[in-house]
Amino acid sequence: MARTATERTVRVDVLHDEAAGRPALYEATARSLQAAAKELPAIWLYDERGSRLYEEITRLPEYYLPRREAEILDARAASIARRTQARTLVELGAGTSENTRVLLHALESAGTLERFVPLDVSEPTLRASARAIAAAYPRVGVRAIVGDFERDLGALPGEGPRLIAFLGSTIGNLNPESRRRFLAALAKSLARDDAVLLGIDLVKDVAKLEAAYNDSRGVTEAFVRNALTAVNRELGGTFDQRRFQYEARWDPEHEWMDIGLRARESHAVAIRRLELDLAFEEYEPLRVEISSKFRRDRFEVETGRAGLRVESWWTDAAGDFAVALVVPEASGSQCHPTERNGHV
Repeated sequence: MARTATERTVRVDVLHDEAAGRPALYEATARSLQAAAKELPAIWLYDERGSRLYEEITRLPEYYLPRREAEILDARAASIARRTQARTLVELGAGTSENTRVLLHALESAGTLERFVPLDVSEPTLRASARAIAAAYPRVGVRAIVGDFERDLGALPGEGPRLIAFLGSTIGNLNPESRRRFLAALAKSLARDDAVLLGIDLVKDVAKLEAAYNDSRGVTEAFVRNALTAVNRELGGTFDQRRFQYEARWDPEHEWMDIGLRARESHAVAIRRLELDLAFEEYEPLRVEISSKFRRDRFEVETGRAGLRVESWWTDAAGDFAVALVVPEASGSQCHPTERNGHV
């Protein structure tokens, strides 16, 4: 049977299939559950059901992040396209690539874009998204990569200039040490004419932050609890949802949202496949994810230490969210002075 035009323009490279990556995940799970402060690796959030729940979260009225980012990209995409002249648009942690379509449209309209490279750990989501993008932008080649943005930056195609988008403040889900390693690896992977576009959520009123992770419909709670369901299913865990309460709270010391569960009572949990027995004390927390919030001055220090420079910084009108255009430290500035700072 002949392939459709969309199928011909989509290439999918699988760097890490799900089965091959499982031993490392199991080891990380055992290690983090036995740490002084118990954690579950956040990847347990993103099974098929978790991915659907996350997409539902992005449409919740309390979860302002995607809308604020879209507001900025709508206003700035054309100037970003002119500045970068990108032939290749890469998206790390692509998911369904909703906000990235604004960049795709701007770069295609500018006449420079030749290829789109989404990278994501979820193969089914990535394949569906890649087909949708190829159908919407038939003149753009799509090369999807099933991989991990923390490990696979070196596998990204080298045809430049490249614009590497890391949106949704996903960078905030990395702990400070992981973020340091990621930014250093990102800087090392860039050519002189490449640029990075980072979506970052900003420090703001605590009530607004906590509302975003404690939505009235309970979708975020269901998303977090689904991590326990996934561990029970795959690792023979005995997590009992009734014995844990959901908790998403602001940590002022680290300036991040601490998202997870807390034991309602003292009890034991077995993870049979890992041959692991856990004792939870009453009120003991189990972290599932963090979501760091940023200030511009500290963010510029972080990127500077990695060998990167914030060339442009834009916020939405409310000042809730920022999009930063980041370049290798050695590259020359090409942006117009009025584009260095601003809001929409």
